[in-house]
This record gives sequence, C-alpha cells and structure tokens, in this order.
Amino acid sequence: MTYAVTVADLSAPGGPFELRQREITEPGPDEVLVRLVATGVCHTDLVTAARPIVPGQILGHEGAGVVEAVGDGVGAVEPGDHVVLSYSWCGECANCSRGRMAYCARFLELNYVGERFFGQSSFATFTLTSERNVIRVAKDLPFEFLAPLGCGVQTGAGAVLNVLKPEKGSSLAVFALGAVGLSAVMAASIAGCERIVAIDPNPVRRALALELGATEAVDPADAPRGDMDYSVECVGNPDVVKAAVKSLASPGECVTLGFKGQRNPVELDQMALMSGRGIRGSIEGDGIPQRFIPELIKYHRQGRLPVERLVRTYAFTEINEAFASAGRGDAIKPVLIF
Repeated sequence: MTYAVTVADLSAPGGPFELRQREITEPGPDEVLVRLVATGVCHTDLVTAARPIVPGQILGHEGAGVVEAVGDGVGAVEPGDHVVLSYSWCGECANCSRGRMAYCARFLELNYVGERFFGQSSFATFTLTSERNVIRVAKDLPFEFLAPLGCGVQTGAGAVLNVLKPEKGSSLAVFALGAVGLSAVMAASIAGCERIVAIDPNPVRRALALELGATEAVDPADAPRGDMDYSVECVGNPDVVKAAVKSLASPGECVTLGFKGQRNPVELDQMALMSGRGIRGSIEGDGIPQRFIPELIKYHRQGRLPVERLVRTYAFTEINEAFASAGRGDAIKPVLIF
C-alpha cells in the first residue's frame, strides 16, 4: 500500500519551496506513519534551507500529528495516537545507553544527512519515522502548540532546566529572544531564578519577555557585565557569545545554543575562564524527548510555559510566507497547519 503525500520541496538553495506530490509506502518494522497536523519552522530549517546539506531533502523537524499506521515491532504508539516528533538517536551507542541521546554517536547521520531530516522531514502531509522519534501525548492538546516542543522549546527550556540547573534565587541572562530564548526565559522563571535579564534589540520581543517572566529586558548595549550567575546564548553570533560570557560573575556558567550550520570560530579571553567562568554547548537542551516533552507539557498545563504566546500559524500553502516572516523576525515561532 502507498500513501499520496504533499511535500514542500526546496527548488534551490534559499528557496522558494514548491508543493509537490510524492508517494510513500506503509511502515516497515519499527517504523511509524504519521499524518502531520502541524509543524514548526525552526531556525535550523532556515539555516539548512539557505545551505542544504543533502540536495532534495525535505526539511521540517518540529512535527506533530496523528499515528496512521505502525510497523511490526512498534509498541510505544498505535494508530489514532496523537504524537510529537523530535530528533533521531540510534539507541545503541555509549551515549544513548547513558541517557545522553542528544549526543548520539550517529546524530549527524540520523538528523542531518539521512534520507529524512531529523528522522521526520515534517514539511509534508505524511511522514515515515521511527518509534524513537515519536512521543505520545494527550488528545486534548492543540497540535500548533505541541509542535514547537520537539526542538525549539525543548532546546531553550532544556538549556536552563537540564544543563544549567540554576538554584532558586540565582540570576540568569538570556541573549536573543526568539523561540529558543523566550523558552529559556520561561524556564528560568520555572526554576525560580530571582533575576532574569532578557537581551534583544527588538523592543517588542523585550516586552514579551517581561510578560513571560523576565525581571529586566534590555538592548544589547545595556547587557549585564560581570554579575550574572548563568547565561544562555541563542543566536551563535561570535560577538553575542562573547557578551554572554562577559555577563557572568566569577564563577559563572554560559551555555551556547545558536546554530550557524558551519564552523563558527569564537575568540574568548582565557583569563575570564581561568577565574571560574565556563561555557559549553548543548544540543536539544540535553533533553530525552520521551521524558522531557511530557515535563514541558506539564508546565504548559500549569500555565508556566505558555508556548501559545510564541506561535503564529500559517497554512501549509503559505510556507514561503512563514519562512519570510521568520527571516525578518516578524514571527517568533511560525507553525504550519495542514
């Protein structure tokens, strides 16, 4: 049996996308066929669309939808289940066995250069993915708010809750207030940080950060220097990375999340590090999706992670408009609806 699928095909590096018809087969062993209902547009999609790694690859990696069929051996989900899709991991390497799936030895192969982008290629009406990519969720939750949990929200919130783990009463600065940065702001509030400084040149995003839990919101020219316990950098610009480290007290710790898609050298003052400041990167907020996404949903139900404040929806046919809005910064988290 085959299924007719509409996909958003990247006609050339940088776009535009063109909707085309393809076919996929029914799921094989350990595979899950998902009918997509919503999928987020992430910064990683923008970077990869501009500089494709695999020609002809269908992008999209924040999918949410309904299980249509499952292959032999699949036990985690069944047809009719609502699911969020997240990143791929092998389940066999040393890091996977230690519960560090975001650092799977095959992460690059499975998420960037494989047949399916992040194991899902969710810019499509249907997708074949693996059992490890799907997280079953309650059926009362809107798909447009679930989709961003698979990457952007998981990355920003996880950087705070899984990586930095700030103590109650501590201080934390967030540099760049896209979906990842604003998720970090909300997570800092969940963690009980007393001082949460949000830094971005966009006054609209600064105002939103204050509504989402920041205690201060400033232009980059007024970023803190030398007095923050923790910082999260969400854009990958070398100057912003340096500013995030400079914001730290001694000792202090920075986590960098911004994705540039290629080598991205950053020059740091070693003496600043010698005095107790540290920096590390994080993939997907160090989240184990099957555990962390339900935790994020719990916070959402409590009103502490209002993801809906970040989302602007677009019809699937409006994918080029969604990308343009994301590139301009008009939309914080565009979500395509099928």
